[in-house]
Formats: sequence, C-alpha cells, structure tokens
Amino acid sequence: MQLKVGNIFIKDLQFGPRTEVKNQTLFVNREELTGHLLQDEHLAQVELEITHPGESVRIMPVKDVIEPRVKPDHDGGIFPGMVSKMFTAGQGTTHVLKGVSVVTTGKIVGYQEGIIDMSGPGAELCPFSKLHNLVIVANPVEGVTPYQHEAALRKMGLRAANYLGEAARNVTPDETTEYELLPLHKYHELYPELPKVAYVYMLQSQGLLHDTYFYGVDVKNIVPTLIHPTEVMDGAIVSGNCVSACDKNTTYHHQNSPVIHDLLARHGKDLCFVGSVITNENVTLLDKQRSSDLTAKLVEFLGVDGVIISEEGFGNPDTDLMMNCTKIENKGIKTVLVTDEYAGQDGTSQSLADGSPLATAIVSGGNANALVTLPAMDKVIGNIDPVEVIAGGFKGGRQADGSITVELQAIIGATNELGFNKLTAREY
Repeated sequence: MQLKVGNIFIKDLQFGPRTEVKNQTLFVNREELTGHLLQDEHLAQVELEITHPGESVRIMPVKDVIEPRVKPDHDGGIFPGMVSKMFTAGQGTTHVLKGVSVVTTGKIVGYQEGIIDMSGPGAELCPFSKLHNLVIVANPVEGVTPYQHEAALRKMGLRAANYLGEAARNVTPDETTEYELLPLHKYHELYPELPKVAYVYMLQSQGLLHDTYFYGVDVKNIVPTLIHPTEVMDGAIVSGNCVSACDKNTTYHHQNSPVIHDLLARHGKDLCFVGSVITNENVTLLDKQRSSDLTAKLVEFLGVDGVIISEEGFGNPDTDLMMNCTKIENKGIKTVLVTDEYAGQDGTSQSLADGSPLATAIVSGGNANALVTLPAMDKVIGNIDPVEVIAGGFKGGRQADGSITVELQAIIGATNELGFNKLTAREY
C-alpha cells in the first residue's frame, strides 16, 4: 500500500458565486458555507472573513488552524471518526489545498488562546501569517458550557476544511509525493544497514479543555499506540485544546508535522523510519507511569536504534517527556527531545519543570517567556479585549495606541514543539 499526496498550490483566496479552484485561486461561496456551519444548534452566529499575507490584520483569540484536504477516492472528507465517516487514514490518495487555511475564532473559550498577526513582527513569529486564511468568527448560543463551546468550534473548523477540500477533489495536483506503507519486518529487511528510527508523538491530554483526538477518541482515554506516520496527513489526529498558543499543535501542525515529513524524506537514504508511537500527557502520576512504561515497551518492540520524542505544552507534560526519555534510554535506545522553554523573560530561569541526566540531546523551539511588542493593526478579526488575560498577556500590556506587549506564549506557533517555527535556543 501507499499514500499519494497531491499538492494544489493556491495563490489567492476570494469569495465567489461557487466554491471552486480556478487559476490557482480558491473561490468560496460565502452564503453556502455560512448556512452549512449554522446547522450546528450550539452556534448562534457565524461570520466569514478573508485575510492575506502582509495585511494589517490581527486575528484573536485563535482556537484552531486547519488545512483543507480531500480524499478523491472517498465519499466525504478527511478527519475520520470526527466529522467524517470512519476509515483507516494514511493510504490511497489525498489532495491538499496548499497555501490556504481555515482559522477559527470568536468568543474566548479558555485563557490559552492566541494571536495571528498578518504583518509586522508577530507575523515573523507565526507560520500562518504566510497563508491566505478563511477566518470564521463564531459565537455560541446562550447557556452552552465551555466544553460544548469548544466542541462546537472544533467541529465547525473541521467541517469548513472538509467543505473547502471538496473544491480539490477533481483538480489535477501541481506536484505529487508518494509514501510507502510496509509491514515492520519489511523495513528491517529492505534497509539492514541503515539506523532504525521511530518517533514518539506526545499528544496533549490534560483535560479541562486540554485535549487531542485520535480518530475521534479523546487520547487521555487511550494507551500508547503504534501508527503509520501518514495517518496524521489525513486528519487522524485533531487538535481540541486550549494550551498556550505558542506551543499548541493546531490541526494544521498535525497535518504537516515537520518531524514526520523530514523523517519520511530521509527514509531509505540515511535512516529507516519504521513508524510512530502516539502517547498522551495525562495529569496523574499513575497515568504518566503507565503511558511511559508502555511507550518504552512499544519502542523496544520496534527494534530501533534511536527515537525522536516531541512534547506538546509545558510544565506538567515535562514530566511525561522526561519519563519517556529515561525509560527508552535505559533500554539502550538513544533519544532526541523536541521541546520549548519557559526560562523567564530574561532567560535565566529553569527552562523545563523536570529533567533527567539521560536527556543529553534536546532541540529547543525557543523561550516562550521572551517579550515582543506588536504594533497596532488596521483591523482586528475576533476580539482584542482578552489580550491582557490570555496566557502570555498581562495587565498593562495593551497600550493606548493599539500596540500590545506580550510574551511569545501568546502567538500561535511561535515556539512550536514540532519544530514548525523559526526560533531555537543555544546554551553558551
């Protein structure tokens, strides 16, 4: 089996009489999509906006970012088990609308929601400023709980991405990449001389609006599981959390995980990428011990020489990161950790809440506490009012001229722990 991913490059995004791709422009029927989304009884109001790179626009508070995709050989969209019918993701053919995204915003759900600036210094810190974004501003009906509110906006964004993805169903891709899917023993047979590498993919699952979904299942309810890396490209993993914006893995991050893409690009050349183990980040010691024990066991079963481990979030999940590292290293398997740091605004504080003498290879996504001043924008989509209470904001950070000073923590993707960002840090 194999997965064929066909990229369709989009250079512009506009509203139009029908939703279609024409001359590298994605046209969206505004009224049709709005009506489609308002079928959810939990939503009182939905407004659609379009933003382009370089515009003086600020979007906040951002809940999720999703890339439109479609499987042309399937009825319905991607995101199996969530808003699409169940199927095994990561095989067959997938068409991708490259250069556009769906961004969801509206009334704040949890305090850890962030900012996308389409220009200025904030844009340099956020990968989504380079995209043509369909922004959905949605507000709930009266009386919904925060959990119902989050679920409604999460599913709304996925439905919108599926709707847009349909425009790519019959379009010939500009480029196609093929990925092989083989049984584990075949990888060992085909590449006996290459170092065997696996990826431990830690997913946020602390509850209280800190959740991630795997085929529609809240991952705090699963044990570590072996998956084929291409499954994430078809929406098998979906964001449902309000962790700090800087290191939140949006659904777009999962769909385009650079760890997975880079390992697949090197597979069969200088390493053999045998697969991924997804694991959770629960809050009790028993859950952490269970998940790290089973993660290390699965990695050992894979017969690998090395493992990359990525974290999502900080603080409490730092313990999961170090448990996974220590137990895998104790089995004689080398680890490389990908995380970010909370080292204080001056960079002199302890970077991680936990540590291990075996954690000797760490890639940093930068210091989330570093300060940045974002100039006023001509337009705000969503609501600027929560800027002093979201994670990374603080009282006095909003100035009379419209500029704001925040920690990088407030900017979506600024210190992303999949390496989907421009920052890093070094020890001197």
